[in-house]
Amino acid sequence: MTEHIVVVGHGMVSHRFVSTLGTRYADADVAVTVIGEEADPAYDRVGLSAYVGAWERDALHLDDARHSADPRVTVRSGRLVTAIDTGARRVELDSGEYVDYDTLVLATGSRAFVPPVPGHDLPGCHVYRTLDDLDAIRAAAERAGAGAHGVVIGGGLLGIEAANALSLLGLVPHVVERNDRLMPVQVDGRGGALLGDLIRDRGIDVHLSVTDTVIEESAAGGADDAGGDTADAAGGGAGSASGDAGLRVALTSDDGETDVVDAALVVFSVGVRPRDELARAAGIAVAERGGVLTDRACRTSDPHVYAIGECAAIEGTCYGLVGPGYTSAEVAAGQITGDAGTEFTGADLATKLKLMGVDVASFGDAHGRTPDCLEVVVDDPVARTYSKLVLSDDALTLLGGVFVGDAGPYQLLKPLLGRTLPSSTPLALITPGAAADSGVGVDSLPDDAQICSCNAVTKGDLREAICEGACDVPALKACTRAGTSCGSCLPLMRQVLEAEGVEQSTALCEHFDQSRSELFEIVTVTGIRTFSGLIGRFGRGTGCDICKPTVASILASTSSDHVLDGEQAALQDTNDHFLANIQKNGTYSVVPRMPGGEVTAEQLIVIGEIARDHDLYVKVTGGQRIDLFGARVEELPAIWRRLVEAGMESGHAYGKSLRTVKSCVGTSWCRYGQQDSVAMAVLLETRYRGLRAPHKIKMAVSGCARECAEARGKDVGVIATENGWNLYVGGNGGATPRHAQLLAGDLTDDQLIRYIDRTVMFYVRTAERLQRMAPWLEALEGGLDHLREVVCDDSLGLAAELEGRMEAHVAGYVDEWAAVLDDPDKLARFVSFVNAPEAPDPTVRFEQRDGRKVPVLLGSPAMPVRS
Repeated sequence: MTEHIVVVGHGMVSHRFVSTLGTRYADADVAVTVIGEEADPAYDRVGLSAYVGAWERDALHLDDARHSADPRVTVRSGRLVTAIDTGARRVELDSGEYVDYDTLVLATGSRAFVPPVPGHDLPGCHVYRTLDDLDAIRAAAERAGAGAHGVVIGGGLLGIEAANALSLLGLVPHVVERNDRLMPVQVDGRGGALLGDLIRDRGIDVHLSVTDTVIEESAAGGADDAGGDTADAAGGGAGSASGDAGLRVALTSDDGETDVVDAALVVFSVGVRPRDELARAAGIAVAERGGVLTDRACRTSDPHVYAIGECAAIEGTCYGLVGPGYTSAEVAAGQITGDAGTEFTGADLATKLKLMGVDVASFGDAHGRTPDCLEVVVDDPVARTYSKLVLSDDALTLLGGVFVGDAGPYQLLKPLLGRTLPSSTPLALITPGAAADSGVGVDSLPDDAQICSCNAVTKGDLREAICEGACDVPALKACTRAGTSCGSCLPLMRQVLEAEGVEQSTALCEHFDQSRSELFEIVTVTGIRTFSGLIGRFGRGTGCDICKPTVASILASTSSDHVLDGEQAALQDTNDHFLANIQKNGTYSVVPRMPGGEVTAEQLIVIGEIARDHDLYVKVTGGQRIDLFGARVEELPAIWRRLVEAGMESGHAYGKSLRTVKSCVGTSWCRYGQQDSVAMAVLLETRYRGLRAPHKIKMAVSGCARECAEARGKDVGVIATENGWNLYVGGNGGATPRHAQLLAGDLTDDQLIRYIDRTVMFYVRTAERLQRMAPWLEALEGGLDHLREVVCDDSLGLAAELEGRMEAHVAGYVDEWAAVLDDPDKLARFVSFVNAPEAPDPTVRFEQRDGRKVPVLLGSPAMPVRS
C-alpha cells in the first residue's frame, strides 16, 4: 500500500529528504506532498548573499528544485500549513483545505530572531533570512539613496554577510555586536580582533560591546552629515519625496558611551529560533529551549511525525548548520522507508567561509575550553593572519583550531580532529613554508576521516567510489554528493583521486581532449590559424566560452595577427573584442601605455583634453599609468585617435598580456640608484608590449635593493645590483600573493633580456588556461630549479627557439588601436546598436558625486558618498 508522506517546509533540508527518497529509496512505494510557505521552491539559503547584485532567484534554486524527475512527488509552493491534526493525521492549509498523511515530516526550519529592543518593529527594520527579505532591503536601500547608512544588529556570520549586502547596495554599513569581537561563537579574542580590523578595512563600521540599543523614528533618513546630500537619480534620498522617515539608532557600550547613527534601515541578524509552533499547538513535545524534540531516529513524540533540519531538537539539541540538517534528512528518509539502521550520530560544527574576501575557519574546541589543553598560535600582524591549534596536554591530539586571514591548513587539519597528529612539531602545521614538511597530507588521513562535512562523506567513501569507477571529481560528486554543497572540499577530493593513482584529465574542455599547452604545440607545428580549422581537425562540436578565448589567445601568442582579424574576432571576450576594459555600467575604460611611467607634458595635456571633452573620470593607476573611465563604445575610436596622434598607444589593460613594467627613478634622480631602472623598464615594456599569454603579466624594475618598484611582487621582477641585475620570477599570484624567487643574479643587460625572453616564452608555451606565472611555477615539475636549468643552462635545447619566437613578436608588433583606426571593417564594430550606429546606449547613466563622475546602474543605487 502506498504510504502518503507530507513534508511541511521546502528548504534545503526538505529538498535533501525528498531527493534521498528519489535516489537511495527509489523503489519505495510512497507518494510525497511537499508544502512550502515561500513562493520559490527549494533554494540555496547558504548562498543567499549571492542574490545581491544578480537579483536572479532561479540562480539559487537547487537542482530539480520541484523534484519533477520523481513522479511520486508533488510540490505546492506559496502555501502555509496552519494546523496539524495528529488524530486524523491531516494538516490544514491557509486556503482552508486539508491534506491527509500517513507520515508527517516537519522541515519548517528557523525564523530570524528579533530582540525586543525599543523600536524593533518600526518601518525600516528588516531581517536577513529569505529572498523576499533581501528584496525588501533592496527596495529600502534604493529609496534611501547611495551614501545613506544602514545598521546591522548582530556581528556573527550572517550579520557580516548582511553588512556586505548593504555595502553592495551603496549604503554605509554599521555592524553592532554585544560581545567584544565579531563571530564570537567561531573565533577567539585575537582572531576576532583581527577579523574586526579586516572588516573595517572594507568600509564597514564595527561597534563592539554594545549592551543597549534603542531605535527611534527620525526625519534624517540615514544621511551622513559629513557626506553631503544623499539624493540621487536612482530614487531620491531617504526622508525626501519617497516619504521614508529614517531611523535614529542609539548604541550604548559597556563603558557607558553612546553612539548615534542616523540610518535608512536596520537589519536584525542576531540568530535564529526553531519554528516549532505547529508542533506545540498540536501537542507534540518540544525541547526546553525550543525545537521539536526527537530521538536519534528523528522521530517525535508522535510516532507518525518526524522533524528534520533546524526545527528539530535531536535529543534536545538544535543544529543550525546545513551539514547536520542533511544528515537528519537522510536519517528520516531511511527510517520511514524501513531502513531502521540509520540514526543521527552527531554533527560536525566546523565552519569555513570567506567573508568579504576574508578567510575565516574554526573547528573543534576553538576556544581552548578543554582542561589542561595547549594552544599553539602563529599571529602575524604584517601578513594580517592568525592561526591557532588547540592540542591535548601531551601535544599529540588535535582538539580544535581557528584561522583568520588565511585558512589554507584548515581543510587537511579538520579531518584529524580528535586524532593523533602525524607531525611531532605542531607549529609546523600552521607556519607558512614549514607546512609542506609537516607530514600532514591526504595520505595521512584515515578512511573514516570526513572529507565533506556538509554531506558526511569520508575518505573511505571516496576511495570506494573510485574503486567502482569514479575517475574524476564530477563522477565522485555524482556518486557520493561530496562537493555538492559549499564546495570547500573539492581540492581534497582531487588529492584523494591522485593518491589513489587516478590520472586526472588535462583536457581543456569537453570540445578538446588536449590541454592548453598541447594545443599550443599543435598550433605551432601544424600552422593552423583558425578556431574552426583547429576544432574540425583536433576537437569536436562548436566550442564554448572556455576553449574559444583560449584558442584565440594561442593564435595571438603565435603570430602578430590582429586579434580582430577574420574569424578570430568572434572568439574574444568582451574586453578583447572592444580593446578596452568593460565597467559595471557597460561603459569602457581606456588606458594608454606609459612605458616605465614616463609621459610628456604634451601627452598629459592631450589626456586631460580627452577627459574633459568626453566627460571621463580620470584615475592614476597602481601601475604608473592614467585610466580614463566612462567611455561609451562608440566613443572609443575617437579617443584612441587623439591618443595615437599624441604618440601614445594601447596599454593592453584589457588583455591577457603584458600590462605594465613599473619602475622607480633609479640613477636618473635617486641618490641610492645603482642602475638606470627607468631606461630598463622602458626597454622591457616596449619589448614585451602586446604579447598574449595565458594570463596577464606584470613586471617591475627597482634601481636598488630598497625595492621602491616592488619588483618581488610581480610576475617578473628586476632589481639592480652594483654588478648588474638580479632577475626574480613567479611573484604576484593574483588572489594568492607570492614573493618572486631569484632566478639569476648580477646579469648584464644582454643576459637579462635573453633570460626574460626565455622565461616568458616558456611560460606562454607551457602554462595552462588562465594560469598566472606564480601557480605555473609552483606546478612546474622541478619548480624553480628546473626553470633555471631551462632558462640559464638551456637543458632542453629550447633557448634559440624561445628567443626566436620573442624576436618574431617584437618585429611583428603593431598597435591594436592604430590598426583598428586604419581598418573600416574593424571600426564598424564600435557601435552600441548596429541598426542605429550614432545612437548612444540609453541605459548608460552617470551622476556627479563629490566632484567625480560615477555610474548609475538601472535598478541599483549609485556609488556611496565619501566623507
